[in-house]
Amino acid sequence: METARKYRRDEIAEILSALDQEELYGIVLRAKGIVPCVDGSWIHFDHVPGEMDIREGCAAVTGRLCVIGSRMKEEAIAKLFGV
Repeated sequence: METARKYRRDEIAEILSALDQEELYGIVLRAKGIVPCVDGSWIHFDHVPGEMDIREGCAAVTGRLCVIGSRMKEEAIAKLFGV
């Protein structure tokens, strides 16, 4: 997905934690992305079940995120990310 929406670092942490709820979002094997932050920087993130890495990184043209898994509930994931 692409998004121009701006996120807070703690908001991304909450979203990534929520992805571990299989009954709501399906089986998420991996999520990664580069999204704009409310403070003008860019947030880079990686997630695998039970682990996440959130850091500041170089800018991108537009925010992008990718969620990979099985039996995923795409509409619920899009709503979780607000896109």
